[in-house]
Amino acid sequence: MRDDPKSDPKNPTRREFLRNTGGTAAVAVIAGSTPVASSPAGQSGPGTAGAEGPNLEGAVPITLRVNGKNRQLRLDPRTTLLDCLRETLLLTGTKKGCDHGQCGACTVHVDGRRVISCLSLALMHEGEEITTIEGLGTPEALHPMQAAFLAHDAYQCGYCTCGQIMSAVALLKEPCGPDDAAVKELMSGNICRCGAYPNIVAAIQHVRKST
Repeated sequence: MRDDPKSDPKNPTRREFLRNTGGTAAVAVIAGSTPVASSPAGQSGPGTAGAEGPNLEGAVPITLRVNGKNRQLRLDPRTTLLDCLRETLLLTGTKKGCDHGQCGACTVHVDGRRVISCLSLALMHEGEEITTIEGLGTPEALHPMQAAFLAHDAYQCGYCTCGQIMSAVALLKEPCGPDDAAVKELMSGNICRCGAYPNIVAAIQHVRKST
């Protein structure tokens, strides 16, 4: 490690590189604000607020409250909450990882508690408050946990990051011991294939100690 990383502009640290060339993209990953394509003119896109979605045979009407807004939809009863969020509402910050409830990439909040959305049917959550990473904070106003993940470099490829953050925010309201081992235990359902675990724990502990 260089004593003065700023003294060699030709060999910047990873954090400097992200700040100087990819800072905006990094914040977008943390906030889950991935841009999506708009619908062609004259057509109703599935992500449009209040859209009913395609008129599928066997589809049933449902109103889901997502990120503080009521969304009136028509869904196949077999649709998982994950697929509804990603494919119908175009909230793609919630990631599909293993699709078997083992990696935690699809973690969202339902009435304030963390839920693995790939194992939960959308129809089960009518009348409940669903929060995704897009509803947690924005690039202009990050949630303290999102800001801590940036400050502690608690991500690499970024694929698991949104699920990690959603679990970490829920952890703040759960019984958890003060040491790192307790945090690791409660975060064990979220896998980081890049191995950024020490930085993830550091980010969580930073927020826990400052609140």
